[in-house]
Amino acid sequence: MEFRHAQLDNGLTIVAEVRRSAASMAAGFFVRTGSRDETPEIAGVSHFLEHMTFKGTPRRSALDVNRQFDEFGANYNAFTSEENTVYYGAVLPEFQQRLLELLCDILRPALRQEDFDVEKNVILEEIARYEDMPRYRVYELLMAECFHGHPLANRVLGTAESVAALRADDMREYFRRRYSPGNVTLVGVGNVDFDALTAAAAESCRHWEPCDAGRDTAPVQPAARRKVHTDPSVTRQQAALASRAPSSQDDRRYAAMLASAVIGDVTGSRLFYALVDPAIADEASMVYDALDGSGVFLTFISADPERAGEAVEIARGELARFQQEGPTESEMLAAKNKIASGATLKGEVPMGRLTAVGYDWVYRSEYVPLADQIETLYRITRRDVLDVVTACDLTSATLVALGPLEEL
Repeated sequence: MEFRHAQLDNGLTIVAEVRRSAASMAAGFFVRTGSRDETPEIAGVSHFLEHMTFKGTPRRSALDVNRQFDEFGANYNAFTSEENTVYYGAVLPEFQQRLLELLCDILRPALRQEDFDVEKNVILEEIARYEDMPRYRVYELLMAECFHGHPLANRVLGTAESVAALRADDMREYFRRRYSPGNVTLVGVGNVDFDALTAAAAESCRHWEPCDAGRDTAPVQPAARRKVHTDPSVTRQQAALASRAPSSQDDRRYAAMLASAVIGDVTGSRLFYALVDPAIADEASMVYDALDGSGVFLTFISADPERAGEAVEIARGELARFQQEGPTESEMLAAKNKIASGATLKGEVPMGRLTAVGYDWVYRSEYVPLADQIETLYRITRRDVLDVVTACDLTSATLVALGPLEEL
C-alpha cells in the first residue's frame, strides 16, 4: 500500500491508497454536506441534489451520463446521509481517466429547471415509498427525538411538504455554498495512477470557485425522551433506543464498535440470545453511528405487539447489565474477530475500501492502513469497553416506538 496526497490551489483535496496488485480501481468525490447542513426551508435538498447530478451537465444530457458510465463498465452510484454526499465508481484501471473525467463533470451539474421539475416527482415517490418501511420510519423518528432541536434531527429525504415547496434557485444557492472545492475530497483506492488522477482533477476542477462551507460540530447531548407513534397499518411493533456515543474524532470509537458488536450484532450477541433466539422478537440489534463531533448507539427491536413491552424491558435490562459488568474475554475476542474479518473481506476489493479511506480523511484528515486499524482494535481491553459505555450511559436513552400500540 502507498498513500498519496495532493491539494489544488482552490482547496480540493485528493488522496489515494494505491495498491498496484489490485485488479481494479475505485474513485469517489466525498462532499461534506448532508441533511444536518440544511435549514427547515430547504429540507431534503442534499438528497435531491444528489439525484440532479445525474440529470446532465452543460456538456452532457442525462442519457449521455448514464450511457457513458455503462460504456466503460463502471459500477457507479451515489448516496446521501446526514453528513456526506458521495459519488463513486469502480472500473478496470485502463478506464480510470474516463471515470474521472465523467465524475468531475457531473459534480458541476446543469440543474436545469425542466429536469428539476421532473425529478421532484421522483423524490416525492421515493419519500412515499420509504413511508411504507417501518424500520426506516422508526429510525427517522428516533433521530428526530434524540437530537431534538439540533440539525442531526433533520430527515435525509426531507418531507413531502418541504420537497414540494423547494425551488430550483434554492438548490442552486445550496450547491454554490456546499459544493465548494474546499468542502470536497477526491478519493482513489486500488490500482490507481495517482499522478494521472491529480492531473485529471486539476484539468477538470481547477475552475471550481471556492466558498466558505462551515459546519457547527459542537458535541450534542442526546435527550432522554420517550414517544410512542401509533399506526395501525404497521403490524409489527417497532421500538428503537438511542444513547450518547463517541464521535468520529474520538479515540474511544474502537471501544464503541466492540461494545455495539457484543451487545447487538445480528448474530451471536447479547440481544440476539436474549430476544431473537427465544423468539421474543424477530429483530434485536445495536449499531454504533459515529458522527461529526457527536455519536450515538442505536438499538432496534421488532416484535409482536403483545410481546413488544416485554422485549423492550429485556433489552433495557441487557444494556444495564452490560454497563455494570462489561464484556467477557470470550465476547471481546469474538467481536474483534468479527469486525476484523468483515473489514478485511470488504477491503479485498478497492470499492470495499473506498468509504473507509474517504471517511478517515473527511472526519480526521488522516490515513490509517487497514492493518494498523485492526492492530488498534485488538489492543482494546474489556476495561476500555466498560469505560466507554459507562461514560455514555446506555441506560439514559431516548425511546421511540411505532406500531399499533398506543402505549409501550
